[in-house]
Amino acid sequence: MSGQVERAVAEAFQTDWGQIVATLIGVTGDWDLAEECAQDAFTQALETWRRDGVPSRPGAWLTRTARNRATDRLRREAVGAAKLREVAAGARGGATRDDEAVLSGVPDDRLRLIFTCCHPALVMEAQVALTLRTLAGLTTPEIARAFLVPEATMAQRLVRAKRKIRNAAIPYRVPPAHLLPERTQAVLGVLYLLFNEGYSATSGADLTRRRLSAEAMRLTRLLARLMPDEAEVAGLLALTLLHDARRDARLDDAGDLVPLEEQDRSRWDAAEIAEGVALLKKTLERGRPGPYQIQAAIVACHATAHGAAATDWHQIAGLYGRLAELVPSPVVELNRAVAVAMAQGPAAGLEIVEALEASGALPDYHLLPATRADLLRRLHRTGEAATAYRRALALATTDSERRFLARRLSETGARA
Repeated sequence: MSGQVERAVAEAFQTDWGQIVATLIGVTGDWDLAEECAQDAFTQALETWRRDGVPSRPGAWLTRTARNRATDRLRREAVGAAKLREVAAGARGGATRDDEAVLSGVPDDRLRLIFTCCHPALVMEAQVALTLRTLAGLTTPEIARAFLVPEATMAQRLVRAKRKIRNAAIPYRVPPAHLLPERTQAVLGVLYLLFNEGYSATSGADLTRRRLSAEAMRLTRLLARLMPDEAEVAGLLALTLLHDARRDARLDDAGDLVPLEEQDRSRWDAAEIAEGVALLKKTLERGRPGPYQIQAAIVACHATAHGAAATDWHQIAGLYGRLAELVPSPVVELNRAVAVAMAQGPAAGLEIVEALEASGALPDYHLLPATRADLLRRLHRTGEAATAYRRALALATTDSERRFLARRLSETGARA
């Protein structure tokens, strides 16, 4: 029974955390209080569900419990009768007329939360990090890894962002239509990082967290309806569709990582590929290519190739070059190195990787030594490849990636 309850609580956390926190922020206006009460509700669920059983609607139980906890906290702390009335109105399932005026036109608390987090008063990194923390429930270490910064640095950013929202009285709402474009880049960044954390988790036993990426895709669709003329929104939706189409082929039956060139393409989702390609084609016809559209075009090259050998690596390398011009990044350059290696040979790709290493970029990013190791292996420089695989293995943060790298290391004749 205990194991069943723990699984139910973990599942509810993945599916309902963002909605619960967003709801509590909407009715209390206090970000820290919302997170604390949501966490208290999940803690209480572990005890209560063991005694009474898992409720038929876990999310509703958790929301009600968290809301009651917030009401109690506000009462004890004497925040004020007006705030208590606001919480009580929410507990009855309704909203005040003022609430309805502010929140009209957007059917989801989580989308309001994203736009609030992405207020231009906050720096870009804080916007994205705060949304990942409050909406997705990602831990500070997970967010720090996504940004490739120390955990302490990310913790400080989150504290400062919440303080800024409180002190500046930033409203919990989607801005008017004429102000939407100025927040689009940050919102798209939030959604893509949320999708990526679900598609390729930064840590833990599982490489993928399906519900997290599904939530990102759902919100991206909602944003696309809200902003139908924004090409990059459509580009991000196409990109996530094309990535998600390959999900089931990325892991074998044992849960181990399967490289792209070895994946069973019959397991790719043809309907998602068709939708993503059609959406991308329509979007590119607008003549405003941006980073998400270019990334979608790269993934489309893979998704539409009849086999690994038929992949147009020259086109992919060119697209990465264009992407690097728009968003210079060591991660983009590392991906370009892989494409160049496939198009021109491993020595050409290794040259780019070594330049990245010499620059000191990505010191704790396991895919840098992993890429170096793979290129050295293909050049039959097995001793150097083994050293690089060991480095990558030490940095990898998911069990499936560690197992994959350990297998590659053993293929060099070396021991882990």
